[in-house]
Amino acid sequence: MKLLWPLLVLFLMPLAHAAQPAQPRGVPLTTPVSGVVQSVLVDVGQHVKKGQALVTLDATVYQARVMEAEAGVERVKEEGLDADRDLARVKELYSRAVSSTTELDQSKLRHARAASAVKEAQARLIIARKNLEDSTLRAPFDGTVTARMAEPGMYVAATLQPPTLIVLAKGR
Repeated sequence: MKLLWPLLVLFLMPLAHAAQPAQPRGVPLTTPVSGVVQSVLVDVGQHVKKGQALVTLDATVYQARVMEAEAGVERVKEEGLDADRDLARVKELYSRAVSSTTELDQSKLRHARAASAVKEAQARLIIARKNLEDSTLRAPFDGTVTARMAEPGMYVAATLQPPTLIVLAKGR
């Protein structure tokens, strides 16, 4: 009986694999951001180069977020310049004993808040630009498209298990 067990496993293993649906060979690709597929730029069997655009999502919202973030950076930079001028003025008045320590401390705090607001706004701009860039799915390596599930008008949700849009096999 001990000799039959390995033979039984070897016999049943191919049957277990046959029950699973055939998966396209290659790497499943999707976008890390949500949106509506605007265009699919490749077909099955097509050879692609690393960096080539495969699928584009409607980027209108992402472009607007970049513009909004750029305006935010400009606004907080101006507020920072105002805080710089105010701090210089209060320091001058404090050195002449015209201004109190409280006013100096408040001006220093406003200056520090303005500096951190600039960094926050710049971080939001980086994120907005990255999301805009991610609205275009690009080939991560040279390869051949082995499956295409994306179609214009399809909604892609960036969830824990986003839908595969393209399957790309290396080389070929």
